[in-house]
Formats: sequence, C-alpha cells, structure tokens
Amino acid sequence: MTWLLLSLAIASEVTATLSLRASEGLRRRRWIPVIAVGYLAAFTLLGTILALGMPVGVAYGIWAAAGVALTAVLGRVIFKDHFSAMMALGVALIAVGVGMIEFGGVH
Repeated sequence: MTWLLLSLAIASEVTATLSLRASEGLRRRRWIPVIAVGYLAAFTLLGTILALGMPVGVAYGIWAAAGVALTAVLGRVIFKDHFSAMMALGVALIAVGVGMIEFGGVH
C-alpha cells in the first residue's frame, strides 16, 4: 500500500511541477488549481506514507529523486527542454542512488 501511495505522491508532484512550467510563471492562471491540488496531494500522500511507517530517508529519497528524473525527462518530451547526455547520466545516477537507498536498508 505504501508503494502505491508513494507512486501517487510522485505523480502528483511531477504533475504540479510540469503544470507550473506550463503556467509560464503563473501568468496562465488556469493552471493554478492543478498546481495547488498537485502539491497538496503530493505532500498529503508523503505524510501518509511516513505515518504508515516507511522510513523518511527512503520515502523522501525516492519521492525527490523520482520527481527530479521524471520532471527532467517529461520536460524534454512535453516542452522540448534541453536534455543533454550529461543530464541523462545524472538521471541514471539518480536511479542507481535510489536503488542503493532502498536496498541499503535491507538487513
């Protein structure tokens, strides 16, 4: 259950961040409700995940890292943002780092 909630928290945060980009600095006001609901949902879900007992280092590490990686990739796909080979390497290193955090906690 916590992994499903974490996935939803990541999706909510990424949606809100991409909507923030689409709003062009909040000038396109129709995006403001999507931004507000997305961030509120992301933090509410993250709080719920922590209350269910997932360690904060694992939950926040995966939430933040996956958010950065997905936002970078989707920013490229949706907005044609710059995405260099160095950035791709960074996304790969994020994935490795998240795996190390997750599997490093197993005793």
